[in-house]
Amino acid sequence: MLDFAIFAVTFLLALVGAVLYLYPAFRQAAGIPGITPTEEKDGNLPDIVNSGSLHEFLVNLHERYGPVVSFWFGRRLVVSLGTVDVLKQHINPNKTLDPFETMLKSLLRYQSGGGNVSENHMRKKLCENGVTNSLKSNFALLLKLSEELLDKWLSYPETQHVPLSQHMLGFAMKSVTQMVMGSTFENDQEVIRFQKNHGTVWSEIGKGFLDGSLDKNTTRKKQYEDALVQLESVLRNIIKERKGRNFSQHIFIDSLVQGNLNDQQILEDSMIFSLASCIITAKLCTWAICFLTTSEEVQKKLYEEINQVFGNGPITPEKIEQLRYCQHVLCETVRTAKLTPVSAQLQDIEGKIDQFIIPRETLVLYALGVVLQDPNTWPSPHKFDPDRFDDELIMKTFSSLGFSGTQECPELRFAYMVTTVLLSVLVKRLHLLSVEGQVIETKYELVTSSREEAWITVSKRY
Repeated sequence: MLDFAIFAVTFLLALVGAVLYLYPAFRQAAGIPGITPTEEKDGNLPDIVNSGSLHEFLVNLHERYGPVVSFWFGRRLVVSLGTVDVLKQHINPNKTLDPFETMLKSLLRYQSGGGNVSENHMRKKLCENGVTNSLKSNFALLLKLSEELLDKWLSYPETQHVPLSQHMLGFAMKSVTQMVMGSTFENDQEVIRFQKNHGTVWSEIGKGFLDGSLDKNTTRKKQYEDALVQLESVLRNIIKERKGRNFSQHIFIDSLVQGNLNDQQILEDSMIFSLASCIITAKLCTWAICFLTTSEEVQKKLYEEINQVFGNGPITPEKIEQLRYCQHVLCETVRTAKLTPVSAQLQDIEGKIDQFIIPRETLVLYALGVVLQDPNTWPSPHKFDPDRFDDELIMKTFSSLGFSGTQECPELRFAYMVTTVLLSVLVKRLHLLSVEGQVIETKYELVTSSREEAWITVSKRY
Protein backbone atom coordinates (compact mmCIF):
# COMPACT_ATOMS: atom_id res chain seq x y z
CA MET A 1 0.00 0.00 0.00
CA LEU A 2 2.38 2.60 -1.23
CA ASP A 3 1.83 6.24 -2.36
CA PHE A 4 -1.85 6.21 -3.23
CA ALA A 5 -5.14 7.77 -3.46
CA ILE A 6 -4.93 1.56 1.01
CA PHE A 7 -3.49 -6.59 -0.79
CA ALA A 8 -6.95 -22.18 -4.39
CA VAL A 9 -4.08 -19.55 -3.37
CA THR A 10 -5.06 -16.58 -1.22
CA PHE A 11 -6.81 -13.90 -3.22
CA LEU A 12 -3.65 -11.83 -2.94
CA LEU A 13 -1.99 -14.32 -5.25
CA ALA A 14 -4.96 -14.38 -7.58
CA LEU A 15 -4.99 -10.58 -7.52
CA VAL A 16 -1.47 -10.49 -8.86
CA GLY A 17 -2.49 -13.03 -11.46
CA ALA A 18 -5.36 -10.85 -12.60
CA VAL A 19 -3.07 -7.87 -13.03
CA LEU A 20 -0.51 -9.95 -14.90
CA TYR A 21 -3.03 -11.09 -17.46
CA LEU A 22 -3.75 -7.47 -18.37
CA TYR A 23 -0.31 -6.88 -19.81
CA PRO A 24 1.84 -8.39 -22.56
CA ALA A 25 4.24 -11.15 -21.58
CA PHE A 26 7.97 -11.06 -21.99
CA ARG A 27 10.28 -14.05 -22.01
CA GLN A 28 13.67 -12.83 -20.94
CA ALA A 29 14.59 -13.13 -17.25
CA ALA A 30 17.18 -10.33 -17.59
CA GLY A 31 19.70 -12.23 -15.45
CA ILE A 32 17.79 -11.61 -12.23
CA PRO A 33 18.37 -14.37 -9.63
CA GLY A 34 15.43 -16.59 -8.79
CA ILE A 35 13.75 -19.86 -9.69
CA THR A 36 12.80 -21.40 -13.00
CA PRO A 37 9.22 -22.47 -13.72
CA THR A 38 8.14 -25.67 -11.96
CA GLU A 39 5.52 -26.30 -14.65
CA GLU A 40 5.38 -24.94 -18.18
CA LYS A 41 1.79 -23.73 -17.93
CA ASP A 42 1.57 -22.67 -14.28
CA GLY A 43 5.14 -21.48 -13.74
CA ASN A 44 5.87 -21.41 -10.00
CA LEU A 45 2.23 -21.55 -8.94
CA PRO A 46 2.70 -24.98 -7.28
CA ASP A 47 5.57 -23.55 -5.20
CA ILE A 48 3.42 -20.63 -4.09
CA VAL A 49 0.53 -22.94 -3.18
CA ASN A 50 2.88 -25.18 -1.18
CA SER A 51 4.23 -22.13 0.69
CA GLY A 52 0.74 -21.25 1.93
CA SER A 53 0.58 -17.72 0.55
CA LEU A 54 2.39 -15.38 -1.81
CA HIS A 55 3.94 -13.56 1.17
CA GLU A 56 5.37 -16.76 2.64
CA PHE A 57 6.65 -17.78 -0.80
CA LEU A 58 8.43 -14.42 -1.13
CA VAL A 59 9.97 -14.71 2.33
CA ASN A 60 11.61 -17.99 1.28
CA LEU A 61 12.60 -16.68 -2.15
CA HIS A 62 14.33 -13.57 -0.78
CA GLU A 63 16.11 -15.61 1.90
CA ARG A 64 17.57 -17.82 -0.84
CA TYR A 65 18.36 -15.31 -3.57
CA GLY A 66 18.69 -11.85 -2.04
CA PRO A 67 16.89 -8.49 -2.31
CA VAL A 68 16.01 -8.67 -6.04
CA VAL A 69 14.48 -11.98 -7.14
CA SER A 70 12.44 -13.39 -9.98
CA PHE A 71 9.90 -16.17 -10.44
CA TRP A 72 7.27 -17.19 -12.96
CA PHE A 73 3.54 -16.75 -12.75
CA GLY A 74 2.24 -18.87 -15.57
CA ARG A 75 4.48 -17.96 -18.50
CA ARG A 76 5.21 -14.50 -17.16
CA LEU A 77 8.23 -13.28 -15.32
CA VAL A 78 7.69 -11.42 -12.04
CA VAL A 79 10.34 -9.46 -10.15
CA SER A 80 10.12 -8.99 -6.38
CA LEU A 81 11.96 -6.36 -4.31
CA GLY A 82 12.68 -7.26 -0.68
CA THR A 83 14.74 -4.53 1.03
CA VAL A 84 14.29 -0.84 1.74
CA ASP A 85 17.30 0.04 -0.43
CA VAL A 86 16.02 -1.62 -3.61
CA LEU A 87 12.48 -0.37 -3.01
CA LYS A 88 13.75 3.19 -2.76
CA GLN A 89 15.39 2.76 -6.14
CA HIS A 90 12.04 1.78 -7.66
CA ILE A 91 9.47 3.92 -5.83
CA ASN A 92 8.62 7.14 -7.61
CA PRO A 93 7.31 9.67 -5.03
CA ASN A 94 5.70 11.70 -7.83
CA LYS A 95 3.63 8.77 -9.09
CA THR A 96 -0.08 9.40 -8.61
CA LEU A 97 -1.36 5.84 -9.01
CA ASP A 98 -1.27 3.53 -6.01
CA PRO A 99 -0.50 -0.16 -6.65
CA PHE A 100 -3.16 -1.41 -4.24
CA GLU A 101 -5.85 0.79 -5.77
CA THR A 102 -4.75 -0.17 -9.28
CA MET A 103 -5.05 -3.88 -8.52
CA LEU A 104 -8.46 -3.52 -6.89
CA LYS A 105 -9.75 -1.55 -9.86
CA SER A 106 -8.42 -4.19 -12.25
CA LEU A 107 -10.25 -6.93 -10.38
CA LEU A 108 -13.49 -4.94 -10.35
CA ARG A 109 -13.04 -4.30 -14.09
CA TYR A 110 -12.86 -0.57 -13.52
CA GLN A 111 -10.80 1.78 -15.67
CA SER A 112 -7.61 1.51 -13.63
CA GLY A 113 -5.14 4.29 -14.32
CA GLY A 114 -6.98 5.38 -17.45
CA GLY A 115 -6.46 9.10 -16.96
CA ASN A 116 -3.50 11.36 -17.61
CA VAL A 117 -1.11 12.50 -14.89
CA SER A 118 -2.99 15.71 -14.05
CA GLU A 119 -6.32 13.88 -13.83
CA ASN A 120 -4.87 11.16 -11.61
CA HIS A 121 -3.28 13.81 -9.39
CA MET A 122 -6.62 15.60 -9.10
CA ARG A 123 -8.44 12.38 -8.15
CA LYS A 124 -5.80 11.58 -5.55
CA LYS A 125 -6.12 15.07 -4.09
CA LEU A 126 -9.91 14.78 -3.94
CA CYS A 127 -9.59 11.48 -2.04
CA GLU A 128 -7.16 13.08 0.42
CA ASN A 129 -9.54 16.01 0.93
CA GLY A 130 -12.39 13.55 1.38
CA VAL A 131 -10.57 11.89 4.27
CA THR A 132 -9.64 15.19 5.92
CA ASN A 133 -13.10 16.71 5.64
CA SER A 134 -15.08 13.59 6.59
CA LEU A 135 -12.96 13.02 9.71
CA LYS A 136 -13.32 16.67 10.73
CA SER A 137 -17.08 16.81 10.12
CA ASN A 138 -17.79 13.43 11.73
CA PHE A 139 -15.47 13.44 14.72
CA ALA A 140 -18.41 13.54 17.15
CA LEU A 141 -19.96 10.55 15.37
CA LEU A 142 -16.69 8.60 15.58
CA LEU A 143 -16.45 9.38 19.28
CA LYS A 144 -20.06 8.29 19.80
CA LEU A 145 -19.52 4.93 18.04
CA SER A 146 -16.36 4.34 20.10
CA GLU A 147 -18.21 5.10 23.34
CA GLU A 148 -21.04 2.76 22.36
CA LEU A 149 -18.50 -0.05 22.00
CA LEU A 150 -16.94 0.92 25.35
CA ASP A 151 -20.34 0.76 27.07
CA LYS A 152 -20.94 -2.66 25.54
CA TRP A 153 -17.61 -3.96 26.83
CA LEU A 154 -18.10 -2.35 30.25
CA SER A 155 -21.32 -4.34 30.61
CA TYR A 156 -19.49 -7.66 30.26
CA PRO A 157 -18.30 -9.70 33.26
CA GLU A 158 -14.51 -9.72 33.44
CA THR A 159 -14.33 -13.43 32.61
CA GLN A 160 -16.27 -13.09 29.35
CA HIS A 161 -14.31 -13.69 26.16
CA VAL A 162 -14.82 -10.90 23.63
CA PRO A 163 -14.70 -11.84 19.90
CA LEU A 164 -12.32 -9.03 18.92
CA SER A 165 -12.23 -9.51 15.14
CA GLN A 166 -16.01 -9.63 14.93
CA HIS A 167 -16.48 -6.52 17.05
CA MET A 168 -13.80 -4.56 15.19
CA LEU A 169 -15.32 -5.42 11.82
CA GLY A 170 -18.73 -4.27 13.03
CA PHE A 171 -17.25 -1.06 14.45
CA ALA A 172 -15.33 -0.37 11.22
CA MET A 173 -18.41 -0.99 9.09
CA LYS A 174 -20.49 1.46 11.14
CA SER A 175 -17.76 4.09 11.09
CA VAL A 176 -16.83 3.81 7.43
CA THR A 177 -20.35 3.60 6.01
CA GLN A 178 -21.59 6.68 7.87
CA MET A 179 -18.45 8.77 7.29
CA VAL A 180 -18.08 7.76 3.64
CA MET A 181 -21.72 7.43 2.56
CA GLY A 182 -23.79 9.32 5.10
CA SER A 183 -26.82 9.14 7.34
CA THR A 184 -28.50 6.27 5.44
CA PHE A 185 -26.24 4.01 7.48
CA GLU A 186 -27.49 5.25 10.83
CA ASN A 187 -29.92 2.38 10.25
CA ASP A 188 -28.26 -0.81 11.50
CA GLN A 189 -30.11 -2.88 8.91
CA GLU A 190 -28.49 -0.86 6.13
CA VAL A 191 -25.07 -1.46 7.70
CA ILE A 192 -25.76 -5.20 7.96
CA ARG A 193 -26.86 -5.30 4.31
CA PHE A 194 -23.74 -3.40 3.23
CA GLN A 195 -21.50 -5.65 5.35
CA LYS A 196 -22.99 -8.78 3.79
CA ASN A 197 -22.48 -7.51 0.23
CA HIS A 198 -19.04 -6.14 1.11
CA GLY A 199 -18.05 -9.55 2.52
CA THR A 200 -19.23 -11.37 -0.60
CA VAL A 201 -17.32 -9.05 -2.94
CA TRP A 202 -14.18 -8.92 -0.81
CA SER A 203 -13.97 -12.69 -0.34
CA GLU A 204 -14.22 -13.23 -4.10
CA ILE A 205 -11.84 -10.46 -5.20
CA GLY A 206 -9.14 -12.24 -7.10
CA LYS A 207 -10.52 -15.66 -6.24
CA GLY A 208 -11.30 -17.57 -9.39
CA PHE A 209 -9.39 -15.24 -11.70
CA LEU A 210 -6.43 -17.57 -11.32
CA ASP A 211 -8.05 -20.75 -12.56
CA GLY A 212 -11.42 -19.55 -13.82
CA SER A 213 -13.24 -21.21 -10.92
CA LEU A 214 -15.55 -18.22 -10.41
CA ASP A 215 -16.74 -18.43 -14.01
CA LYS A 216 -17.22 -22.19 -13.66
CA ASN A 217 -19.31 -21.88 -10.50
CA THR A 218 -22.50 -20.16 -11.61
CA THR A 219 -23.88 -19.88 -8.06
CA ARG A 220 -20.77 -18.18 -6.72
CA LYS A 221 -20.49 -15.92 -9.76
CA LYS A 222 -24.11 -14.80 -9.46
CA GLN A 223 -23.72 -14.08 -5.74
CA TYR A 224 -20.58 -12.02 -6.42
CA GLU A 225 -22.11 -10.08 -9.31
CA ASP A 226 -25.37 -9.46 -7.42
CA ALA A 227 -23.46 -8.17 -4.38
CA LEU A 228 -21.33 -5.86 -6.54
CA VAL A 229 -24.41 -4.53 -8.35
CA GLN A 230 -26.10 -3.83 -5.00
CA LEU A 231 -23.05 -1.97 -3.67
CA GLU A 232 -22.82 0.07 -6.87
CA SER A 233 -26.54 0.82 -6.73
CA VAL A 234 -26.22 2.17 -3.19
CA LEU A 235 -23.29 4.38 -4.21
CA ARG A 236 -25.05 5.67 -7.33
CA ASN A 237 -28.10 6.67 -5.28
CA ILE A 238 -25.93 8.50 -2.75
CA ILE A 239 -23.95 10.27 -5.49
CA LYS A 240 -27.21 11.39 -7.12
CA GLU A 241 -28.62 12.55 -3.77
CA ARG A 242 -25.51 14.57 -2.82
CA LYS A 243 -25.03 16.34 -6.17
CA GLY A 244 -25.78 20.04 -6.15
CA ARG A 245 -26.94 20.07 -2.54
CA ASN A 246 -25.42 21.13 0.77
CA PHE A 247 -25.57 18.99 3.88
CA SER A 248 -24.49 19.77 7.42
CA GLN A 249 -22.64 16.44 7.55
CA HIS A 250 -19.71 16.36 5.11
CA ILE A 251 -19.01 12.79 4.00
CA PHE A 252 -16.19 11.38 1.88
CA ILE A 253 -18.32 11.17 -1.27
CA ASP A 254 -19.08 14.92 -1.05
CA SER A 255 -15.43 15.75 -1.80
CA LEU A 256 -15.57 13.61 -4.95
CA VAL A 257 -18.94 15.02 -6.00
CA GLN A 258 -17.64 18.58 -5.63
CA GLY A 259 -14.64 17.82 -7.83
CA ASN A 260 -14.52 17.82 -11.60
CA LEU A 261 -15.27 14.09 -11.94
CA ASN A 262 -17.95 12.26 -13.88
CA ASP A 263 -20.33 9.85 -12.11
CA GLN A 264 -18.36 6.74 -13.12
CA GLN A 265 -15.13 8.13 -11.70
CA ILE A 266 -16.90 9.05 -8.46
CA LEU A 267 -18.40 5.55 -8.30
CA GLU A 268 -15.04 3.85 -8.84
CA ASP A 269 -13.12 5.96 -6.33
CA SER A 270 -15.82 5.73 -3.65
CA MET A 271 -16.14 1.96 -4.17
CA ILE A 272 -12.39 1.39 -3.82
CA PHE A 273 -12.21 3.62 -0.75
CA SER A 274 -15.21 1.93 0.87
CA LEU A 275 -13.96 -1.60 0.21
CA ALA A 276 -10.39 -0.94 1.35
CA SER A 277 -11.17 1.35 4.31
CA CYS A 278 -13.55 -1.09 5.95
CA ILE A 279 -11.00 -3.91 5.93
CA ILE A 280 -7.89 -1.85 6.70
CA THR A 281 -9.64 -0.08 9.60
CA ALA A 282 -11.05 -3.32 11.02
CA LYS A 283 -7.71 -5.14 10.85
CA LEU A 284 -5.68 -2.20 12.20
CA CYS A 285 -8.03 -1.95 15.20
CA THR A 286 -7.86 -5.72 15.72
CA TRP A 287 -4.08 -6.02 15.55
CA ALA A 288 -3.47 -2.90 17.67
CA ILE A 289 -5.61 -4.28 20.50
CA CYS A 290 -4.10 -7.77 20.10
CA PHE A 291 -0.59 -6.39 20.54
CA LEU A 292 -1.65 -4.22 23.49
CA THR A 293 -3.06 -7.28 25.27
CA THR A 294 0.28 -9.07 24.97
CA SER A 295 2.45 -6.10 25.97
CA GLU A 296 1.50 -4.81 29.41
CA GLU A 297 4.27 -2.20 29.39
CA VAL A 298 3.15 -0.70 26.05
CA GLN A 299 -0.47 -0.58 27.20
CA LYS A 300 0.55 1.12 30.45
CA LYS A 301 2.59 3.72 28.58
CA LEU A 302 -0.27 4.38 26.17
CA TYR A 303 -2.72 4.77 29.09
CA GLU A 304 -0.39 7.28 30.73
CA GLU A 305 -0.16 9.33 27.53
CA ILE A 306 -3.95 9.30 27.06
CA ASN A 307 -4.42 10.36 30.67
CA GLN A 308 -1.83 13.12 30.37
CA VAL A 309 -3.24 14.54 27.13
CA PHE A 310 -6.96 14.37 27.96
CA GLY A 311 -7.08 14.30 31.77
CA ASN A 312 -10.72 14.55 32.77
CA GLY A 313 -11.52 16.64 29.71
CA PRO A 314 -13.16 15.62 26.44
CA ILE A 315 -11.44 13.86 23.55
CA THR A 316 -11.00 16.48 20.81
CA PRO A 317 -9.38 16.47 17.35
CA GLU A 318 -6.78 18.98 18.53
CA LYS A 319 -5.71 16.81 21.47
CA ILE A 320 -5.78 13.63 19.38
CA GLU A 321 -2.92 15.15 17.36
CA GLN A 322 -0.81 15.24 20.54
CA LEU A 323 -0.87 11.45 21.00
CA ARG A 324 2.65 10.85 19.72
CA TYR A 325 3.15 7.51 21.44
CA CYS A 326 -0.20 6.26 20.14
CA GLN A 327 0.98 7.12 16.64
CA HIS A 328 4.07 5.00 17.25
CA VAL A 329 1.91 2.14 18.56
CA LEU A 330 -0.09 2.16 15.31
CA CYS A 331 3.00 2.40 13.11
CA GLU A 332 4.49 -0.56 14.96
CA THR A 333 1.18 -2.42 14.60
CA VAL A 334 1.28 -1.97 10.82
CA ARG A 335 4.92 -3.12 10.75
CA THR A 336 4.67 -6.08 13.11
CA ALA A 337 1.39 -7.39 11.67
CA LYS A 338 2.64 -6.80 8.10
CA LEU A 339 -0.79 -5.26 7.53
CA THR A 340 -0.44 -5.14 3.75
CA PRO A 341 2.25 -7.74 2.95
CA VAL A 342 2.50 -7.33 -0.83
CA SER A 343 1.83 -4.61 -3.34
CA ALA A 344 2.87 -4.14 -6.95
CA GLN A 345 3.70 -1.67 -9.66
CA LEU A 346 3.85 -2.05 -13.41
CA GLN A 347 7.24 -1.15 -14.87
CA ASP A 348 6.04 1.42 -17.42
CA ILE A 349 9.53 2.13 -18.78
CA GLU A 350 12.71 0.08 -18.69
CA GLY A 351 14.45 0.57 -15.34
CA LYS A 352 17.44 -0.55 -13.32
CA ILE A 353 17.63 -1.90 -9.76
CA ASP A 354 21.20 -2.38 -8.54
CA GLN A 355 22.89 -4.04 -11.53
CA PHE A 356 19.68 -5.61 -12.86
CA ILE A 357 17.69 -4.32 -15.81
CA ILE A 358 13.90 -4.41 -15.29
CA PRO A 359 12.27 -4.65 -18.73
CA ARG A 360 9.30 -2.50 -19.62
CA GLU A 361 5.89 -3.96 -18.66
CA THR A 362 7.35 -6.22 -15.98
CA LEU A 363 5.15 -6.62 -12.93
CA VAL A 364 7.31 -5.61 -9.98
CA LEU A 365 6.19 -6.83 -6.56
CA TYR A 366 6.91 -4.84 -3.43
CA ALA A 367 7.47 -7.58 -0.84
CA LEU A 368 6.47 -5.28 2.03
CA GLY A 369 6.05 -8.13 4.48
CA VAL A 370 9.67 -9.10 3.84
CA VAL A 371 10.90 -5.50 4.02
CA LEU A 372 9.09 -4.80 7.32
CA GLN A 373 10.80 -7.77 9.00
CA ASP A 374 14.31 -7.14 7.67
CA PRO A 375 16.70 -7.17 10.70
CA ASN A 376 19.10 -4.87 8.83
CA THR A 377 16.46 -2.13 8.95
CA TRP A 378 14.45 -3.03 12.05
CA PRO A 379 16.47 -4.27 15.06
CA SER A 380 14.69 -7.21 16.77
CA PRO A 381 12.14 -7.21 13.94
CA HIS A 382 9.71 -9.68 15.52
CA LYS A 383 9.43 -7.69 18.76
CA PHE A 384 6.48 -5.32 19.16
CA ASP A 385 8.35 -2.15 20.15
CA PRO A 386 6.69 1.23 19.45
CA ASP A 387 9.71 3.02 20.94
CA ARG A 388 11.68 2.18 17.80
CA PHE A 389 9.80 5.01 16.08
CA ASP A 390 11.43 7.58 18.40
CA ASP A 391 14.31 7.24 15.94
CA GLU A 392 13.73 9.81 13.17
CA LEU A 393 15.59 7.66 10.66
CA ILE A 394 13.26 4.72 11.35
CA MET A 395 10.21 6.94 10.92
CA LYS A 396 11.64 8.38 7.72
CA THR A 397 12.18 4.87 6.36
CA PHE A 398 8.63 3.89 7.31
CA SER A 399 7.30 7.01 5.58
CA SER A 400 9.26 6.27 2.42
CA LEU A 401 7.34 2.99 2.15
CA GLY A 402 4.04 4.89 2.17
CA PHE A 403 2.92 3.95 5.68
CA SER A 404 3.04 7.46 7.15
CA GLY A 405 3.85 11.06 6.23
CA THR A 406 3.27 12.69 2.86
CA GLN A 407 3.17 9.38 0.95
CA GLU A 408 0.59 7.86 3.30
CA CYS A 409 -2.46 6.47 1.52
CA PRO A 410 -5.89 7.98 2.30
CA GLU A 411 -7.35 4.66 3.48
CA LEU A 412 -4.55 4.15 6.00
CA ARG A 413 -4.72 7.75 7.19
CA PHE A 414 -8.44 7.27 7.75
CA ALA A 415 -7.79 4.01 9.62
CA TYR A 416 -5.12 5.63 11.81
CA MET A 417 -7.53 8.33 13.00
CA VAL A 418 -10.43 5.95 13.61
CA THR A 419 -8.19 3.56 15.56
CA THR A 420 -6.63 6.41 17.57
CA VAL A 421 -10.04 7.64 18.72
CA LEU A 422 -11.16 4.10 19.57
CA LEU A 423 -8.01 3.35 21.59
CA SER A 424 -8.30 6.69 23.42
CA VAL A 425 -11.81 5.77 24.51
CA LEU A 426 -11.12 2.12 25.38
CA VAL A 427 -7.72 2.31 27.06
CA LYS A 428 -8.80 5.23 29.25
CA ARG A 429 -11.44 3.02 30.92
CA LEU A 430 -10.36 -0.57 30.34
CA HIS A 431 -7.47 -2.96 30.80
CA LEU A 432 -7.27 -5.01 27.59
CA LEU A 433 -6.21 -8.57 28.39
CA SER A 434 -5.24 -11.62 26.37
CA VAL A 435 -6.92 -15.00 26.77
CA GLU A 436 -4.52 -17.42 28.39
CA GLY A 437 -3.22 -20.11 26.06
CA GLN A 438 -4.53 -18.50 22.88
CA VAL A 439 -2.20 -18.67 19.89
CA ILE A 440 -3.13 -16.32 17.06
CA GLU A 441 -2.13 -17.66 13.66
CA THR A 442 -1.77 -15.23 10.79
CA LYS A 443 -3.49 -15.39 7.41
CA TYR A 444 -1.75 -13.41 4.67
CA GLU A 445 -4.12 -12.00 2.06
CA LEU A 446 -4.56 -8.51 0.63
CA VAL A 447 -4.79 -7.32 4.24
CA THR A 448 -3.34 -9.54 6.96
CA SER A 449 -5.77 -11.04 9.46
CA SER A 450 -5.91 -13.71 12.14
CA ARG A 451 -6.74 -17.17 10.82
CA GLU A 452 -9.35 -17.74 13.56
CA GLU A 453 -11.26 -15.39 15.83
CA ALA A 454 -9.03 -13.40 18.20
CA TRP A 455 -10.45 -13.43 21.73
CA ILE A 456 -9.69 -10.97 24.54
CA THR A 457 -11.06 -10.11 27.98
CA VAL A 458 -11.48 -6.66 29.52
CA SER A 459 -11.47 -5.29 33.07
CA LYS A 460 -12.44 -1.85 34.33
CA ARG A 461 -9.74 0.65 35.29
CA TYR A 462 -12.18 2.54 37.54
